[in-house]
Amino acid sequence: MKCSVFLNGRFVGFSEDGKKLCDEIREKRRAAEIDSQSNVAYYSKTDEVFINTDEGRARRPLLVLRNGKNMLTTELSEKIKKGEIGWSDLVAKGVVEYLDAEEEENTHIAISERELEKKESKGRSATYTHLEIDPRSILGYASSQMPFPEYNMAPRVLMAAQHTKQSLGLYAANYNLRTDTRGYVLYYPQAPLVQTEAYETLKLARRASGQNLVVAVLSYYGFNMDDAIVINRGAIDRGLGRSVFLRSYSAEERRYPGGQKDKFGVPEEFVQGYLGPESYACLDQDGIITPETTVSEDAVLVGKTSPPRFLKEVTALDVDSEKRRESSVTVRGNENGVVDAVILSETVAGNKFVKVRVRKLNIPEIGDKFASRFGQKGVISLLAAPEDMPFTKDGIVPDLIINPHAIPGRMTAGHLLEMLAGKAACMDGKTKDGSAFVGQREEDFEETLEKAGMRFTGQETLYDGRTGRMMMAKIYVGVIYYQRLHHLVSLKIHARSRGPVQMLTHQPTEGRAREGGLRLGEMERDCFIGFGAASLLKERMIDSSDKTTELVCSECGSLASFDKIKGRKYCPICQSTKCDDVEMSYAFKLLLDEMKSIGIFPKLELADKS
Repeated sequence: MKCSVFLNGRFVGFSEDGKKLCDEIREKRRAAEIDSQSNVAYYSKTDEVFINTDEGRARRPLLVLRNGKNMLTTELSEKIKKGEIGWSDLVAKGVVEYLDAEEEENTHIAISERELEKKESKGRSATYTHLEIDPRSILGYASSQMPFPEYNMAPRVLMAAQHTKQSLGLYAANYNLRTDTRGYVLYYPQAPLVQTEAYETLKLARRASGQNLVVAVLSYYGFNMDDAIVINRGAIDRGLGRSVFLRSYSAEERRYPGGQKDKFGVPEEFVQGYLGPESYACLDQDGIITPETTVSEDAVLVGKTSPPRFLKEVTALDVDSEKRRESSVTVRGNENGVVDAVILSETVAGNKFVKVRVRKLNIPEIGDKFASRFGQKGVISLLAAPEDMPFTKDGIVPDLIINPHAIPGRMTAGHLLEMLAGKAACMDGKTKDGSAFVGQREEDFEETLEKAGMRFTGQETLYDGRTGRMMMAKIYVGVIYYQRLHHLVSLKIHARSRGPVQMLTHQPTEGRAREGGLRLGEMERDCFIGFGAASLLKERMIDSSDKTTELVCSECGSLASFDKIKGRKYCPICQSTKCDDVEMSYAFKLLLDEMKSIGIFPKLELADKS
């Protein structure tokens, strides 16, 4: 049976021997007879060859092994060091080749030279086809920033990579000149004391997104149970974790067909939808707010009026002035702050354009989320007074206290190692290398601490701030890089008593941004039924939701009507005037209407409440 050959996903023909064809293409590519950006893969199970030359493929470089021997010889390495040959020369010589995801299926990649030597001693080195240029290259952008990843479970490394993306820092040095829709900036970002080679290469210290904290692994009066963390209020007063939230709003004087256009300015009283004089009190004469004005939710930032949505025909006798509607830009609900900047500009079409940036200071509070670079996330449960915090003989007070149970279950030994490394960095004033597989070792940090006259284990004798007594246990204390994540409790807190409802179902809207209600779902309902709290269930699912009172005909059981002009109740089906008010869920009334729409006539049988 012949082997099918596909080029960029399209069938192009058959081959007598698919594996031989692949080998020939690879040899020609290594000899620079074929473009180095082409990739080929052979699937023995389906007997198919896939040749890929199209754009958009993720490809990575690997060192080529011939019969188990590295093509990057000592002679070539010396030439590279002298600058006689470069990267492109290695690719042209077939020493380095780029593989895509499909071709990687046909390879057996060794992580390091040591692995090759082990196999060679067993006489099986020929099974390897490629060698990693560096073992660290198996890590991506986010996970390569994390120190000592080989000491932790894989899920924690993955979680740490997610936290790195959520951390607050200096996202752009020119944030003050930008008008991003929203942005978070940490006040005092610091470079970590323990860095990886990737962190240094990418110059991420210029865009730092965390702070070095003194952390104690200790239980604090039960306040830091599970993943809760206790933070020193004194450290927060000095600026720990303080950030600013920036949000930009924009408005434009649009032009409409018919020569009409929007107009900036303080809306007049006769404008449709006028918000009242107090809403426009902070606006200048041009209708734009002044910088450094404190604004609360729904405050007007840019006063604007627009022409009516539907234009009526103007006759010669009609001297009616144009009715305009209110369309001002307001601060989003559930948000407040201070007007940071007002930028006036013009659009390409020549329309007046304004952007207003509002800033809000976020000081860490109970409920805010912090995380180390090891997936050890936690929420502040207590801002402890500095005088109540434990302290060392030198008067060092921890900034943060985490629970000892957070370490063994998660198996994040790297967390403890970074605490030790950070402590050693404080002692000798040098940043430590936590690069994967090749970073500094525990012994290096222990040696530094011993030279500084400290316990090499990283443990300290602490004294209780409340009683002044020495704690009869050695407490592990170190310095570690912590990130503040943008899960702020102020942006999540939500409650409502009454508010807007959906037009169709008359039930409360969904979501914090829409002033929505908190859903009482199927499982919550089951709990109330099991508990016997029927009245509470009725209150949540009827009274606080979509309770409505409908007229029901007691003769035929259909929904009746009320004639407002004549002031009488009547049934449109049987014309009876015997109608009763019945309380029901609006969703039930909607169901009756939907049943009628498909030709089913539902009737309600009424009985006395007694």
